[in-house]
Amino acid sequence: MAAQPKNRDDIPVAKRSLGPRRFVGRSLKFNFPLVLGFGVFFSIGIIGIGSLVEFSPLNPSSAVNTESVESDGRLLGHFPYPEADPGSLVNVYPGILMHSDTATAFRAMRSAAAVDGISLSLLSGYRSHDLQKEIFFEIKSERNQTAKERARVSAPPGYSEHSTGYAIDLGDATRPGTHFQEEFESTAAFRWLEKNAAKYHFVLSFPVDNPHGVSYEPWHWRFEGSADALREFEEARKKSQVF
Repeated sequence: MAAQPKNRDDIPVAKRSLGPRRFVGRSLKFNFPLVLGFGVFFSIGIIGIGSLVEFSPLNPSSAVNTESVESDGRLLGHFPYPEADPGSLVNVYPGILMHSDTATAFRAMRSAAAVDGISLSLLSGYRSHDLQKEIFFEIKSERNQTAKERARVSAPPGYSEHSTGYAIDLGDATRPGTHFQEEFESTAAFRWLEKNAAKYHFVLSFPVDNPHGVSYEPWHWRFEGSADALREFEEARKKSQVF
């Protein structure tokens, strides 16, 4: 069995909602202390809601303290990105969408890699702001992380390259234990990408010691092979001094 990733970052396993619980065959008895306690708890909760609105994940723009936004528009190291036009997205693999231009380039790159004996795994593509919100806040909560800590490995909602449809996560099919891990850099797939990805207009978004302050992600590549894609990532290229 393949080793499980030690620090897997991205899409969490879906959690099943059990729905409201029903009381069957039980009579409810009035319990004054319990009701009183519930009332106090409910009142405190209502008062507390107001203080949490500023940081509510229901609104991407208020996902984290907006005072953290830098002069160049970055939030915790990440630039803002709009959601891709749904009409521009195509299904490349069950459940994985990407911009049609990205898909064309990816298919050509995957075929070329296969000729060289390399099996590229497509791990993820387009993500809506809502999905990014779920990933960011759910895992942040599970791992007891601050927003700054979480942002080193996952963009806040509204600030992910994946939302454009131009970013994809890749792995080596022969070494699934390295998926979403820095160890991916030791695979044949990564070595092939280092030598050949630029031919298909893919760029490593977060290399080692990148100026964004984001953790090294050898699996995360963005497509820059169209005028629209170039415009989308212009600010990120300037920050990285890659032209």
